[in-house]
Amino acid sequence: MKDVVALVTGASRGVGRGIALALLAEGATVHVTGRTRSEAQAGTRTGSLEGLAREAADLPGRLVTHPCDHADDADNARMAEEISAGNRLDILVNNAWPGYENMVENGDFTWPRPFWEQPLWRWDAMMGTALKAAFLMSRAAAPIMVSQKRGLIVNISFWAAQVYDGNAIYGMAKAAANKMAADFAHELRPHNVAAVALYPGLVRTEAVMQNAEYFDLTNSESPRFIGHVISGLWRDPALMSKSGKVQVAAALGREYDIPDIDGYRPVPLAAADFAKS
Repeated sequence: MKDVVALVTGASRGVGRGIALALLAEGATVHVTGRTRSEAQAGTRTGSLEGLAREAADLPGRLVTHPCDHADDADNARMAEEISAGNRLDILVNNAWPGYENMVENGDFTWPRPFWEQPLWRWDAMMGTALKAAFLMSRAAAPIMVSQKRGLIVNISFWAAQVYDGNAIYGMAKAAANKMAADFAHELRPHNVAAVALYPGLVRTEAVMQNAEYFDLTNSESPRFIGHVISGLWRDPALMSKSGKVQVAAALGREYDIPDIDGYRPVPLAAADFAKS
C-alpha cells in the first residue's frame, strides 16, 4: 500500500482511528480528519489527532492530520478545497459519526426513546453532520478518482440500515449511507471507481471497552480489523463486482484470508442473526 493515498474522516478515536492505523501499518499515506486536536481537549473522551500521531510514529506509512469539525460548514468547505487541490486520492473512508454522542442527557437515557420523543439535535448530528460530510467529501474526491480511472469510496454503515436497532433516526441514517454508496457506485462505474457500504461487527473502541461489562466481546473486532479489510478490498481485482453493494467486514476478512490483529477471525453476521441478538 506504499503508493496508496487515503482519507479517513473522524479518525481521532474509534473505528476511524483503527482504520487509519491499519492503513498506515500497510504503508499508505493517510490523511485524517478529527475535531479533537489534543488529549487535553479530549477530556474524559479518550482519543485525539495528537494521540493518533504518536501511535502512528513507528508505522511505515505517512500520516497527515487535518483538524476539522464536520458539523461546521466552513471546515467542510476547507476540507473539500484541500481534497480538490490534491493530485491523488485512492481511498476515501466516510467514517465521521457524531451520532453516538450524548446518549444520556441530564441523567436520562434518551437513545431508545420512540421517534416522536427523540431530541432534534440527534437528527442534525446523524443527518446534517454525518451524512452531509460523507456527501461533501465524496463530492470533492470523485473528480480526482475519475481522472485517475480508479478509486474506492467506503461509507461505514451498520445493520441498523436493515433491522431495527433501537433508534429510528439511526436506522434512517445508516439506510441513507447504504443508498448513497449504491447510487454513487452507479454513477462512478463507467470510470472504474467503486463505492460500498461496509459493516463492522462489534468493535472494541475506547467507548466499548470503557463499558466492556455490558457487551459480549466473544466475536468482537479490533478497531484495526476493518482497516485491513479495506486494504483487501483495494487490492481485490474483482472490486468493481462488489461496488454498489453492502459488504460485511467479517465476511470479506474470510474471503481475503485476513485475520484480526490478535489472530481471531470474526464470524460474519447476517441480518437475521443481528435481529435476534
